[in-house]
Amino acid sequence: MNNYVRALRGERDWSQADLAQKLDVSRQTINAIETGKYDPSLPLAFKIARLFGMPIETIFVPGEE
Repeated sequence: MNNYVRALRGERDWSQADLAQKLDVSRQTINAIETGKYDPSLPLAFKIARLFGMPIETIFVPGEE
């Protein structure tokens, strides 16, 4: 799965630690999501979408498996 978390975070001038704190996860989790090493759980994906005020499918898009 591909995602736009890094770009959205950058637009807001947030560090990975800032975003992690807002989502109540570790900075390592944010790094893993941004680098595609980890796909977030559905509840976390909804939380990310709410935080950015966007639909999940705008932030997370299917990639080549």
